[in-house]
Amino acid sequence: MIRAIDPDAAKALVHSGKEVAFLDIREAGQFGEGHPLFAVPCPYSRLEREVVRLVPRTNVPLLLIDDGDGVAKTAAAYLSGLGYTDIMIVAGGTPGWSQAGFTLFKGVNVPSKTLGELAEHQWRPDVITPETLVEWSDGGNVALFDARPPGEFAKMHVPGAVCLPNGELAYRVAALRLPGEKPVVVGCAGRTRGIVGAIGLKLMGHAGPVYALENGTQGWALAGHDLERGVAATPFPGLDAASQAAGRERASTFLDRWNIPVISSDDVCGLLADPTRTTFAFDVRSEAEACADPLAFAPHAPSGQLVQATDQYVGVRHARLLLCDDIGIRAGLAAFWLRQLGYEPVVALIGAGLRALEPQGAPAPTPAFAPITVDAHTALGEAIAGTALLIDLRPSRAYRKSHPEGAVWGTRARLNQVIAQDKRRILLVAGDDAVLAGAVCELDRPDGADFAVVAGGHTALLESGCRAVASPSSPSDEEAIDFLRFVHDRHDGNLDASRQYLAWEMGLVAQLDAAERNEFQLPQAYPL
Repeated sequence: MIRAIDPDAAKALVHSGKEVAFLDIREAGQFGEGHPLFAVPCPYSRLEREVVRLVPRTNVPLLLIDDGDGVAKTAAAYLSGLGYTDIMIVAGGTPGWSQAGFTLFKGVNVPSKTLGELAEHQWRPDVITPETLVEWSDGGNVALFDARPPGEFAKMHVPGAVCLPNGELAYRVAALRLPGEKPVVVGCAGRTRGIVGAIGLKLMGHAGPVYALENGTQGWALAGHDLERGVAATPFPGLDAASQAAGRERASTFLDRWNIPVISSDDVCGLLADPTRTTFAFDVRSEAEACADPLAFAPHAPSGQLVQATDQYVGVRHARLLLCDDIGIRAGLAAFWLRQLGYEPVVALIGAGLRALEPQGAPAPTPAFAPITVDAHTALGEAIAGTALLIDLRPSRAYRKSHPEGAVWGTRARLNQVIAQDKRRILLVAGDDAVLAGAVCELDRPDGADFAVVAGGHTALLESGCRAVASPSSPSDEEAIDFLRFVHDRHDGNLDASRQYLAWEMGLVAQLDAAERNEFQLPQAYPL
């Protein structure tokens, strides 16, 4: 069933406390410029591939919002073909949402960032300024940790920081044998992960002083200090038997204190097979551990990132989240925060029972993907002869930098606009299978254009002698709906963008209406 509902009804559904998948099917640039707080990004360009991951249960209520351009109606038809049975479309899209008096939030991962701001606003954890950190560092009297994943850390970090992402820091801090009185400082690129990491370390029983670094790397740069760039993170320290035993005890105490359920492998099977609830299973250990000892039923989602970017992993509000861990510290901390975000977390400790489990149930199948291909040499000949139109589906920024001469840029949501006045054969150039599959779905209809896919894409065309050209202003910023422009260069030395970003983060709480604020269930007092 597919039906349209007005924004008031849609918002009431989102705040009903029941499971609902609220998907924003616009592209990344559109999403980042403004979206409903609890809308999950699921761009139309990758719809079929993303939706089966974000919304694995096909009978969950599915709410779609677009730009008021009718794309949601088309998307709903595709999703119905995948087996989704309860599909609603927000009438008027995001313009209608705004006209109804509801806020559109800029940025990404907004619920998670709002959670961090609420925690800082409500609990007032200890914070250290860059100036004080410099003083302490000069005296060697501080342990500085960066709460981001290694890839982000390598891009830039405060000099002297050690990469231990949220969850991993609380799990491994005992192995560092820090003096009890030595201050620990936790930072990130902005605010959220530093705040959440510092609070989490104290919650998990670290006895020494813990501080969040005020405004992270951006605050450091705004204070006039240089960042270290291009330096890879060192491997995470291992735990000996004594540290593991102590950690297991801390985890058990924490899980009991916060009434976080710990379940057996038999219980896991029951949850995953439950047709009435959506259960997401995640392995929250480090990437190295998950790769060396994978769980067939639980994809990897690092503990800290699952909290920081929940909407990239979970597409269903109020879903049940099964967090798998070795001794429970990383799962326990993630569960604590995810509960505040409105989810129902449970923990399973990894042993032989979990390792033996196979995936339960089957997500909706993606459409068969076997388009007609053409080799690059032939494609180039057709383009030169004027009998074919090359459409470049790569990211708009890649197209601006270099694309085959004569090719036009396209994205699935506006593909028909590109080819409407052109009756030539369509040749698709892509570098992403999911994006290519979406475009093929768009064209592979009875009334669709004649098309083929260029084997090897952009690289193969260049190797076949195609001339590459640049177009710094084409597609225009308005047309490049795939690119998140919102303060995108804040990590590359644009201090004004950093100021704008930090002001945005600190202003999130003030944007919440009463229903949105009630979705966050933080204890009033600092829970120590």
